[in-house]
Amino acid sequence: MRFLFLSFLIMCSTVVIAQDLRFTILHTNDEHSTLLPAPLADYHPEIEGSALGGFARLASKVKEIRSESEEPVLLFSGGDIFGGSPFAWLILENYATELELMQHIGYDAIVVGNHEFDYGPEVLAKYLEVAGYPAANASTTLLSSNIQIPDGHALHLAEIQPYRIMELENGLKLGLFGLLGKDAVSVAPYAEPVTFAEQHETAAKMVEILTSNGADVIIALTHSGIPEDRDLARAVPEIDIIVGGHDHQEIHEPIVEGKTVILQSGYYLRNLGRARFSYNAENRRVQIENTDDEQFLIPLDFNVPEDPETAKKIAAYEEKLNEVVSRIMDGQITDVRESVATGNQNLTRRPAFSETQVGNFATDAMRLITEKVTGERVHFAFQGNGVLRADINPGTAEFSRSQLPFLDFATIAGLGTGPSFGPGYPIVSVYLTGEEIHRVLEISALLSQFLGNTYFLQVSGLRYEYNPRNTIFFRVPFLGTPIPTYRSIRNVWLYEGENMQQGDEFVPLLKDDNLYHVVSDYYVASFMPMIGDLLPNLQIVLKDADGNRLNSIDEAVVHVGEQELSVWQTLVEYALTLPNNHIPDYYEHTGDRIIVVNTFPLIAYPIAGLALIIGVIVWFFVRRKAKK
Repeated sequence: MRFLFLSFLIMCSTVVIAQDLRFTILHTNDEHSTLLPAPLADYHPEIEGSALGGFARLASKVKEIRSESEEPVLLFSGGDIFGGSPFAWLILENYATELELMQHIGYDAIVVGNHEFDYGPEVLAKYLEVAGYPAANASTTLLSSNIQIPDGHALHLAEIQPYRIMELENGLKLGLFGLLGKDAVSVAPYAEPVTFAEQHETAAKMVEILTSNGADVIIALTHSGIPEDRDLARAVPEIDIIVGGHDHQEIHEPIVEGKTVILQSGYYLRNLGRARFSYNAENRRVQIENTDDEQFLIPLDFNVPEDPETAKKIAAYEEKLNEVVSRIMDGQITDVRESVATGNQNLTRRPAFSETQVGNFATDAMRLITEKVTGERVHFAFQGNGVLRADINPGTAEFSRSQLPFLDFATIAGLGTGPSFGPGYPIVSVYLTGEEIHRVLEISALLSQFLGNTYFLQVSGLRYEYNPRNTIFFRVPFLGTPIPTYRSIRNVWLYEGENMQQGDEFVPLLKDDNLYHVVSDYYVASFMPMIGDLLPNLQIVLKDADGNRLNSIDEAVVHVGEQELSVWQTLVEYALTLPNNHIPDYYEHTGDRIIVVNTFPLIAYPIAGLALIIGVIVWFFVRRKAKK
């Protein structure tokens, strides 16, 4: 009898050991300071509208899921918590708006994204200090396993963590680590002197550390994008779950690469990601447990009520932002919800690698408002797609029809800062030759093809034809290095008309030494001259009106009084100067600025020539043999 009783206990013990342990991961990514639902035009806390997101809705849904769940619930972010929305400007006023809200909602861990460096690592260090780090790591851990901070830098004080082990109430141990991906690093120029170690080597090292410390489940929080997440899963298959970000993708069904589950929720808090998992200790297997009626992405729409306490905190931050905007706009705008324009239909930033409606509006605004501020004719304006962050979406609800609030409008180009640390990238005014204008367009074609849509330039003041097939001859075998043709741009014309670029008042723009007045933003203008260091044929020298080389790009920043003129300001000022503040129907169409011409690729000519020579040689020997 005693033997049977002991056997029963052993059997029960075995059942307990082999029992699946369950947990839920809630996740967001690329929040980008979007405190309120977007577009704000269609948001009202008490009336149904199409706006999505907002931290108050997020807080409510997280509370609901946690209260109803019988298993541990974790909340993670895939990074880029700020940058874009004007609420990010509060960082420059010494507020830690985003992190304080995320701590309040109860995030367990957040990976550092590339936009966390928009204002430089020194400002990030101050931001984290205001948010209570390093002590705050105990509850909301900041993760970055591959970050490399120079000795003595202030960012060390925040104690960003390489990994964390979380022991859940059911006894399960989760091992977390964080990575900033290769593409994200490439678009974080203001991170210097901070650098980042190779991702796969770092991940393998983290897996080894976490496993040796008893972690049952390995979770990587990455700010890399889906292609890099897939590569990571293949390179380090011991990772069980990847919670990602960076490329703003909505994954409605988790991607499974090998045994690794990849999650991403989209951007701007449009959705809350929810994935339920089980872990079997016997076979160390992690499985997805969502039922058919449990969405992986929960839309944060009007059907999700707002958490009152969180809404109250947001209202306080909104009041602070109103003060900042009123100061910058000299009282012209005193409330971020105030409408600055009206419109008939949406203007978009898509498709990628193309002229766009928003691009045309933004570059016209930059050209014409800078012309007004400087009192000098501006011939051309250039703006990168990566800096244009939102569409122009007039209100569609009964309470907001056709209206465009300041917050939505400024979000279009709200990123970055300048030498004076004002909100938004400032306008830069320089002079370039006709030859250099052609080179700028070649740079746009080349960089966008190899570094992505971020570097494709929208234009005002000109029209041009180009053949994307002729951007490069070929890539060097094994190295992948592209060999440029410098001949993708076919024809370029200067717009001689006034106001917005419409009509047919164009003349050819020659590759000459004549100087032309050009405006861009601080970000785009800073990388253009760097290309010449790598490709001398694309050398660009920023000059003043007399043709003298500028010693620093800071000399070219446009000011209104003592204040830098930001890109977003030109958009708002342009809207306010339009007749009846109404966006003209002209901007509803594109097609007359960037003309794609798909002619025979240049590489085909030497190939065809070589084929012809080989054909002649073959014909010669065949004929000679036939005569014999």
